[in-house]
Amino acid sequence: MGEGAPFFQYAFNTPRDDATFGLWCSLGLELLARATLASVSPTLLAQPDKEQKNLLHVVHKESELQLPKSIATTLVFDLCKRMFPVFSEEDRKVALALLNRRNAELHSGAAAFEEYRSSQWLTGFYHACRSLTTVLEESLKDLFGEQEAKFAEEMLAENRENVKKEVLSAIATHKKVFEAKQPDEQKAAKLEAEKLGQELSTKRHHRVTCPACGCTATIQGRPFGKEHVTHDESGEIVVRQAVSPTEFSCPACGLKLTTYAQLETAGLGDHYTRKTTYSAVEYYGLIDPDDLDSYIYEYLESQAGDFREYDNE
Repeated sequence: MGEGAPFFQYAFNTPRDDATFGLWCSLGLELLARATLASVSPTLLAQPDKEQKNLLHVVHKESELQLPKSIATTLVFDLCKRMFPVFSEEDRKVALALLNRRNAELHSGAAAFEEYRSSQWLTGFYHACRSLTTVLEESLKDLFGEQEAKFAEEMLAENRENVKKEVLSAIATHKKVFEAKQPDEQKAAKLEAEKLGQELSTKRHHRVTCPACGCTATIQGRPFGKEHVTHDESGEIVVRQAVSPTEFSCPACGLKLTTYAQLETAGLGDHYTRKTTYSAVEYYGLIDPDDLDSYIYEYLESQAGDFREYDNE
């Protein structure tokens, strides 16, 4: 794998307490993210312009362009988060933090990495790299080499163990608080949670059982992959979309989980399917014959200004 490899080689040949270690890592991560987007389509990296010259250059139709421009690095990381569920919000935040330090180092002359110790970002950096290599169907060993990959995996395993301890502790704490309530308070909280869960399920929340108190709770997530469209017997159109969970909240005991690692540890990391039902009129934007008069009225109203302008010429 060559994505960012020279920068990673420079980084791993540099002492961890050297300020340039973070600089090289940030540069390598950027190239890795760009390569991951390009694996879907190189056109994703072309900076939009009025004449689409950068896009034409990517598809080899504007080869005389001397200085083609690509999209900003912040947008690269944003697109990775939107397109690849495995690249989490935490990955994006780590990547942007390194990017900001790099920009300060290169453009302001500040010793940005002197005060940004590797202990503050190295585990997150390794995780972001592993997320991107997963998309590319590669491994950290392919990216870093055997020795560095082994070290990275050990750090990530230790970090996951810390997450497990934190999550289990949070679940135990909220369970204890809920059980300390009077029976009538518990019953009221459970009923209110069920009511809220039903309401939120109509607003793209997914209902689950809270691992702390056993009440109805909800998960939010972000869609990924293709939509699956089918028609049911009544003629309505059913759209199913896979969703990757990102946040959990229980109104009964107050437990909140805000990362995929936390959700997975709590047994709430399974992807789920969001089902939305449309009428043919809604899905295809058709005109309902029963409402034809109102459509004609709205159309004439929208054109009235144009007619008046024409009459005044």
